[in-house]
Amino acid sequence: MAATKTLEPGSEWEHLDRDGDGIITDEEIAMERRMIELQDLRSDMENEDKKQDAQRNMAWFALFGMLLYPFSVVLAIWLGLSQAGEILGDMAAVYFVSVAAIVAAFYGKEAITANKNSVNVSAKKTVVDNR
Repeated sequence: MAATKTLEPGSEWEHLDRDGDGIITDEEIAMERRMIELQDLRSDMENEDKKQDAQRNMAWFALFGMLLYPFSVVLAIWLGLSQAGEILGDMAAVYFVSVAAIVAAFYGKEAITANKNSVNVSAKKTVVDNR
């Protein structure tokens, strides 16, 4: 019969011994693996949330830019900067199309995501507890 293996004090694997008996069982290793998977899932969810916030802020910034652009043309003309007003007016067509594409891409992605989520909710999923 083989000798029992024990952990030395202060071992980097000591945290895996959940019940403190000095033996790391397969169940304790599986629990640690599951905890790591849950931490990864949580991290992925937080990153996705930050990404969505950044995209939402970008879309709002673009919309406010679309609203403020005509005022910049009027302001330039009012301040006597007629050439600046003409240049801004000439750029308007390209600017509005570009910003509209950004906003449309954002809201299109949101619509597709919402549609995918509604399909996933209706699908039945089996939950297995491996504790």
